[in-house]
Amino acid sequence: MQTLRVKLEPTPEQVQAIRETMHQFNAACNFVADKAFELRTANKIELQKVVYYPIREQFNLSSQMAVRAISKTCEAYKRDKSIQPTFDPDGSVVYDQRLMSWKGLDLVSLLTLEGRIKVPVVICEYHEPRLNRIRGQADLIFERGEFYLCVVVEVAESPKIEPIGVIGVDLGIKNIAVDSTGEEFSGDGIENVRSKIDNLKADLQSCGTDSAKRHLKKLSGREARFRRDVNHCISKKLVAKAKDTSSVIALEDLQGIRERMTVSKAQRRKQHSWGFYQLRQFVEYKAAIAGVPVVYIDPAYTSQECPV
Repeated sequence: MQTLRVKLEPTPEQVQAIRETMHQFNAACNFVADKAFELRTANKIELQKVVYYPIREQFNLSSQMAVRAISKTCEAYKRDKSIQPTFDPDGSVVYDQRLMSWKGLDLVSLLTLEGRIKVPVVICEYHEPRLNRIRGQADLIFERGEFYLCVVVEVAESPKIEPIGVIGVDLGIKNIAVDSTGEEFSGDGIENVRSKIDNLKADLQSCGTDSAKRHLKKLSGREARFRRDVNHCISKKLVAKAKDTSSVIALEDLQGIRERMTVSKAQRRKQHSWGFYQLRQFVEYKAAIAGVPVVYIDPAYTSQECPV
């Protein structure tokens, strides 16, 4: 299963209908969260008995949308029952097959408080061959003034290759990855972007004007997007090399590494923005699609012994 983020192109009238639906849905989630915390229960069936009719009447949600709001709240509350979850007005809305249907690849029908609307979808070459294998529900999200559907699709995996070699990958901060063939993937680009954005943010925050605040909002998430793009590129190259050479990819098991590492105060920012887990996830799913095995090893001394 793979998640694709598909961009929507609603009209101004549709934007208003979607935003209003989003706000009411998340307001309902906050109402359910209040009851869940009061009753100290994350049992969806028990909560539904208490809140189903009140949220339908108070927030004007359809039957199935009310059920989805209850389900979303329960999932959030289960993660940590010591705190009451809260939901942003522009938080995601969960759409299942009863609330959403596809009218071809470039049009999707969504249920709103104003009824069903048909919204155009932006389809690229990467999405097109996959969207006919949509499975399960989708999340409607609002990000930087745009609407996206996060849909789950089923992707065929290639047969597992018969490996004749191993490519060991040493993960780090200075060099994001160094494989056992000697190829290095430097982290200098990410560090330069991080430093540039941090300095710019500090200048804008000290300025404090309305223009500076608008600029700060535009900068939100830029470093994370750049880091994600770099990790996608690195994982793609590693998997392609492993497939071409019929090799297993050996990664370090770095779970809990941040708690075990001791770094200077000046290095803490780098350590906590280290995206090794995201790179691991990207390698995992790309390798599964390509039929490349991935194994995990103890990270001790891998910098010295990786080629061996």
